[in-house]
Amino acid sequence: MKGFCETAVASKYSSKSSTDSTDRGSSSACSDSGSRDSKHNKASLWTNFFASAFSIFETHSESSITEKKESHSRNNGWTAAVRKVVTSGSMRRIHERVLGSSRTGISSASDIWLLGVCYKVSQDDSSGDAPINNGLGAFEQDFSSKILMTYRKGFEAIGDSKYTSDVNWGCMLRSSQMLVAQALLFHRLGRSWRRPLHKPLDEAYIEILYHFGDSETSTFSIHNLLQAGKAYDLAAGSWVGPYAMCRTWETLVRCRREVTDLDDQPLPMAVYIVSGDEDGERGGAPVVCIEDASRHCLEFSRGQVDWTPILLLVPLVLGLEKVNPRYIPSLRATFTFPQSLGIMGGKPGASTYIIGVQDEKALYLDPHEVQPVINIRRDDLEADTLSYHCNVIRHIPLDLIDPSLAIGFYCRDRDDFNDFCFRASKLADESNGAPLFTVTQTHTFPRPVNHSDALGDSGAVENDDSFSVLPMSDADGSAQEDDWQLL
Repeated sequence: MKGFCETAVASKYSSKSSTDSTDRGSSSACSDSGSRDSKHNKASLWTNFFASAFSIFETHSESSITEKKESHSRNNGWTAAVRKVVTSGSMRRIHERVLGSSRTGISSASDIWLLGVCYKVSQDDSSGDAPINNGLGAFEQDFSSKILMTYRKGFEAIGDSKYTSDVNWGCMLRSSQMLVAQALLFHRLGRSWRRPLHKPLDEAYIEILYHFGDSETSTFSIHNLLQAGKAYDLAAGSWVGPYAMCRTWETLVRCRREVTDLDDQPLPMAVYIVSGDEDGERGGAPVVCIEDASRHCLEFSRGQVDWTPILLLVPLVLGLEKVNPRYIPSLRATFTFPQSLGIMGGKPGASTYIIGVQDEKALYLDPHEVQPVINIRRDDLEADTLSYHCNVIRHIPLDLIDPSLAIGFYCRDRDDFNDFCFRASKLADESNGAPLFTVTQTHTFPRPVNHSDALGDSGAVENDDSFSVLPMSDADGSAQEDDWQLL
């Protein structure tokens, strides 16, 4: 998981409505000049404290040979216990909030695109001594309102297995949950929704979280995803790729639709897996077929209407060991689509949920923090939802993400879908022969574009060293826990 970089952002906003309010626990990033020196001194003190806390266990001296074995064992037990507390997710969140805002890696001269919304960042915005303007402040508020799904521990055993945690193997499942949860947020609450500052919370928001609880009673739980994905070799403790993950969601939603009334569908939209020639088995560029989309909507509504909201999932393989540079401009451009739901993907062996871009950086939510299980009741409008949001902006160079990924789009109605098709067709026309996917009216497929053969003579991808890269580790301090997982 080396190569990831994170930027701590914790800003507090005041608001008159839930639409433009966010995490009540965030600290303000604005200050007047009279308090800057004081805040700088306090931050330095806290920085030293946490730096000491997080580094105290980096080295360990071997006990003297003359020490008694009993004392040695007791000291090691104490060390392990304290290490667990210091490196836990809770301590890290306290660390982020005490130290306040930091924007290392956020460019001062480039726009930020976050799921179809552009945020302007001026030269003054990136300065630690300058107040946040509406652009950067609004971006931080929007980012922290996105639903975060992470590893959980202590849930009911999955099926007949003994797994009560998805640590080390469930990151792709969690990434897919985040993408689908975002589609539900768009559908139920709109793109402008922001996490409420005050309680009671939005009923629709709580219901969405309820569906993603970690038990068989929650429709979109990891338990039910694994059950639905058996045909694609999904199993507790094993890795899963983006294509199988997309098909699993299609299966789960279809099964729920068959046993649930149309008005009570937990995912009230059709699901369309966009694949290429021969269902994508030969690596051809996926084709958005308008007739297929219409058919999916008709089937979802059980023949009652011609068109319904629709979720499009586009699994892609954009290279062999790394993303072909020819696809990066198109990948970046998808985040300008109003229908954008981001990308399931990330570093090889460590799936994330990519939700934004700035220049050559991908901004993402990370599922690799281990948190205790929490199952929110459907009617609990006073629930604690802090663990479902994140104030830390992490980023990775676009040319370092795994070439196996899946892009999501949500279209609310036919006009929205037509707009998506127009944008997608234009993007394909401007791709210089390397489209991510194409659009067609019928099943008359164009000549398939083989993503694996589109390497051309571009050569190797050079790493982006324009910002510092920090290794990322989970709450138990294991920095390499997902290195074995294939996407």
